[in-house]
Amino acid sequence: MTEKLYLECNSGIAGDMMVAALLDLGADREVLTQVLDSIPADGYRIEMKRVKKGGVDCQDFNVILDHVHENRDHDMEYLHGHEHHHGHGGSDACSHGEHHHHHEHRGMKEIMEILNQTKMTDGARMLAVKIFGILAAAEAKAHAVPVNEVHFHEVGAIDSIVDIVAVAVCMDNLGIREVIVPKLCEGTGTIRCQHGILPVPVPAVANIVSEHHLPLQIMDVQGEFVTPTGAAIVAAVKTSECLPKTFCVEQIGIGAGKREYERPSMLRAMLIEDAKQKQPDMNNGDVAGSGYDAEPTCDTIWKLESNIDDCTGENLGYVMDRLLEAGAKDVHYHSVYMKKNRPGWQINVICSEEDVKKLEKLIFRETTTIGIRRVKMERSVLKRESITVETPYGSAKVKRCFVGDEIRNYPEYDSIIEICKKENLSYREAYQMIQGYCR
Repeated sequence: MTEKLYLECNSGIAGDMMVAALLDLGADREVLTQVLDSIPADGYRIEMKRVKKGGVDCQDFNVILDHVHENRDHDMEYLHGHEHHHGHGGSDACSHGEHHHHHEHRGMKEIMEILNQTKMTDGARMLAVKIFGILAAAEAKAHAVPVNEVHFHEVGAIDSIVDIVAVAVCMDNLGIREVIVPKLCEGTGTIRCQHGILPVPVPAVANIVSEHHLPLQIMDVQGEFVTPTGAAIVAAVKTSECLPKTFCVEQIGIGAGKREYERPSMLRAMLIEDAKQKQPDMNNGDVAGSGYDAEPTCDTIWKLESNIDDCTGENLGYVMDRLLEAGAKDVHYHSVYMKKNRPGWQINVICSEEDVKKLEKLIFRETTTIGIRRVKMERSVLKRESITVETPYGSAKVKRCFVGDEIRNYPEYDSIIEICKKENLSYREAYQMIQGYCR
């Protein structure tokens, strides 16, 4: 299956619409159900069914809350004088509706705990964390509070958590790597919410659109078509705004929204492939594909090794720092037993050929060794690069490695610790949060 997704947001986008469209594209419902069943929360059930929007057959995904957790969306009543209309989905009623007094508020810490306890793949978890991080930054800016003090109100309610987790699981399950979103179509007017009457786009959506440079088209239709969750999803997954000049449509999924506006509320998602990629390779009969040219490269290195039984731990710790500063690629010690049953340490230094003599001199000068063994070694090396990602908690350095078609992101220790200390996060929370922004 192709890995390039085109989102046609001519009627906006919301969390439940995105889930439904991905299910219609073929995301595994059993996998999704198992993940949703593992979310450590109750008070809801899931309904998946077929519905019609403007006469078009669509997939619907609905999080149905019990009376204690239920959201109420009065936006339609305010705009048009109607009653009992619901929003794009219960999950996004935040920008958009008044709620029962029992409504739950959650901060990033509580949401991270829920995501960590939910049984899903690391890729899905990273995407869910990224979406929530984008929402947190947008809400923090809207209310002028630090990110770690943001309480998500409706977005922190279980229906929104379910929608965001479901989107992440379905995206991961379909193996989508590229997402093209040419524009987001939004309505006009005002909307009533817990904070009062707000303009459309609501502040959270406006902040996301601004921060992530999302293309916005304002339609001459009253109502909110782009929800904060929908905007955050696009910001998290979009890789391009430009469709190929020609492409083939491999699969179509249509997700239904809940609001009844002049324009039918539905999101069309298409799995596409560049037309040129469909040309057969005459040499091997294969279809040309797009992937990462990430075969390991080969080079040679040198290993310097020496056994030492009469150096202090402080001395050896200092030597390690000096060797790394002088250009060693890696330095490590392991314990050995030497002559006369003396416990000692074996120093191992990995370096390039041009650094051998310099590092040997340093070892002789700074330790008590009288001999150094050296051996030339061949190795395979993955393609890698150092990148900096921006998170709501500041910049973080990440080592990115390429393994065939797979990209692996490893946050750097110093960046993790800096965020942990600054924001009072656990190491795991900071690590997963940074990974979530590497997509």
